[in-house]
Amino acid sequence: MLMKVVKSLPHFWRSWRFRFSLSLMDRYIGGQLIAPFIFGVGLVSSLGVAIGYLSDLVNKVVDSNLPLIKALEILILKVPEFTAYALPISVMLTTLLTYGRLSSDSELIALRACGVGLFRLITPALVLSLVVTGITFVFSELVVPNANYRATSILVEYLQEERAFWQNKDIFYPDYQEIKLPNGETVKRLKHLFYAEQFDGQKMKTLTILEWIGDSLNKIVVSDSATWNASQDTWDFFNGTIYQLSSDASYADSFAFKHRQLSLTKAPFEFALQARDPYEMNIFQAQQYRDLLKMIGDQKTLRTFEVRIQQKLAFPFICLVFGLVGSVLGGRPQQMSRATSFGLSVIIIFTYYVLGFLIGSLGLMGLISPLMAAWLPNFIGLGLGGWLLHHFSKL
Repeated sequence: MLMKVVKSLPHFWRSWRFRFSLSLMDRYIGGQLIAPFIFGVGLVSSLGVAIGYLSDLVNKVVDSNLPLIKALEILILKVPEFTAYALPISVMLTTLLTYGRLSSDSELIALRACGVGLFRLITPALVLSLVVTGITFVFSELVVPNANYRATSILVEYLQEERAFWQNKDIFYPDYQEIKLPNGETVKRLKHLFYAEQFDGQKMKTLTILEWIGDSLNKIVVSDSATWNASQDTWDFFNGTIYQLSSDASYADSFAFKHRQLSLTKAPFEFALQARDPYEMNIFQAQQYRDLLKMIGDQKTLRTFEVRIQQKLAFPFICLVFGLVGSVLGGRPQQMSRATSFGLSVIIIFTYYVLGFLIGSLGLMGLISPLMAAWLPNFIGLGLGGWLLHHFSKL
């Protein structure tokens, strides 16, 4: 029995290899897509960097005395971000131009006359779109956030630029505890309030900490600096004073110190350390910071991060939307010049991103859920692409 199975393996392998092998049509259309796609990524990303960032860097070099070598470093660090944006745009340009040319040269007409359906004709474009979707996700997660964070760090270090999400000065952190009332209701009450004037990434400077016990302010700690001691899981405070208050919040006693360890939550350190713009975080980092925001109760910033996390997940799938819409429009029987294809691509891309911006804004305002704010443009695009495919398949 075993020998019969072994002897049947070559035939089994040949039959499955034949079933999953690429046809001549797939190889031909795929070959027509690859070169324009690579060219499109290079062109769009280069134009994006030049138009979107170069002039601003020149102004920073001339007006703000940013060192030229640092400006060049920032310019290189911004290339991954614009490349990530260029990937889906290039899918649209490539599919619309390639299928438009094949249709204009009557190659698609000949294939359809042989009984090949429109869906089968655009399958290579859909496969390319799925591959680029995976590339975009990996690139956006592993490369873009770190590059953006490094570019922002340079601007903060050399120009002291203010950034909305960066916690390098005036750091507030309220620490709440849950209290169960006699009626069974659970409420959050303030336990500690942290304030630091500056944070350099390791040390907080000029701190004031208020501590409550129940409804009464119990203690005030004032210190020149403090660091988180990871080995002992506590805070090291330097050169400060502890003011002890009585139950009626009047002054009771004070204790000066040069070094004092206090067992307080690590959350203020993590909050300041992890604070970045959402576009400078990967999904895992953004989720961690979102959990800190939930503890603080900052609903506005929390909503922003929840929308951005969903948008990070949804963004790569724009490649699939653009691949479907571009290949279907390019593969319709009517002839289309390259100029017309390019103009149509610009209109579709512009409309799609405006729609995404508007729907995303509704999510940021809390009018729709973060999930809908991020994914609704993709659902609309896929629905439109499916309708176009059904419509043009009948022609």
